[in-house]
Amino acid sequence: MALPESTSARVLIVTPPTAAAARLASEPLSLPERKPSARRAPARTDRPFKGIALILASTVFLGTSDVTAKYLSATLPSIEIAWVRFLVFALIMTPAMVPGMPLYSLRTTRPAFQLMRGLALLGSSLLFISGLRYLPIAEASATGFVAPLFVTALSIVFLGESVGVRRWLATAAGLLGVLIILRPGTGAFHAAAFFPIVSALCWAATLIMTRMMSGREHAITTMTYSSIAGLCVLSALVPFTWVAPSWHDILFGILIGVTSTAGQWIVVLAFRYADASVLAPFSYSQLVWVSILGFLIFGEVPDVWTVVGAAFIVASGLYTAHRERVRRSQLLLVAGESSPNP
Repeated sequence: MALPESTSARVLIVTPPTAAAARLASEPLSLPERKPSARRAPARTDRPFKGIALILASTVFLGTSDVTAKYLSATLPSIEIAWVRFLVFALIMTPAMVPGMPLYSLRTTRPAFQLMRGLALLGSSLLFISGLRYLPIAEASATGFVAPLFVTALSIVFLGESVGVRRWLATAAGLLGVLIILRPGTGAFHAAAFFPIVSALCWAATLIMTRMMSGREHAITTMTYSSIAGLCVLSALVPFTWVAPSWHDILFGILIGVTSTAGQWIVVLAFRYADASVLAPFSYSQLVWVSILGFLIFGEVPDVWTVVGAAFIVASGLYTAHRERVRRSQLLLVAGESSPNP
């Protein structure tokens, strides 16, 4: 006789499971392994005033490095000074070079680009130090400050940035201030003045490549590759110009390496927050620190032309900040008007 439907259901419920089913129930479920997410570089954000503040801070360190290099140029060859600078740079970045270390950062999607930036940085450093041997520190620094003009021009071609007429005029005013400090026809137009000019072009290329990798590569990765590229090239050159340094020279060489590394790091961070053409005019403020340190160390007193030129440079930077604030206000206004939300 057939069992009622409800009875059949009760029989099915209490039926013992098969051996295979029992083993399956007794084994813990294995969840798919979760792969650790790759560390990504912080995204770029449009915070120009933070970028400007970082650039201003970097000029203090870079100015100290340049003045110290000028001091050492009286006793050591330029290549050796640059080698010590990059040796300290590489030692500071060593934790980022060792696999397994928490700061290991040699993984990059753009190794060739990183090495190119390192070579550009090396060219800028070596050429500027070479010019310091023959030029006064203030004049060499002023000549090197054609870099922002190069940056403004290159940022249009390589970064696709939009540079308005007013920002061009502000940059030109800063360049005019540099020319006032140089005063064509003076000793600054010694043949050695071409060293800081070409150095400025290399520095502009360094800044442009920094901006192109910003948000895609970690700052520590960029710094590590720059130290490796510079140290490798200089290590091949320094035996041909080697002069035994004193302990005094070594200590100042370490100071150059530490201050230049700190300045470079801050520059890399600054380009995460603002366009190259916005930050460029503010690098002029390094002239202030160079003039102060030049007076304290070398007894160089800035004349009236230096003061007038510095006034043009400061005015250029302030006006650029004003135009950036106006631009940001206009962008926020347009974004608010185009938003469908009240």
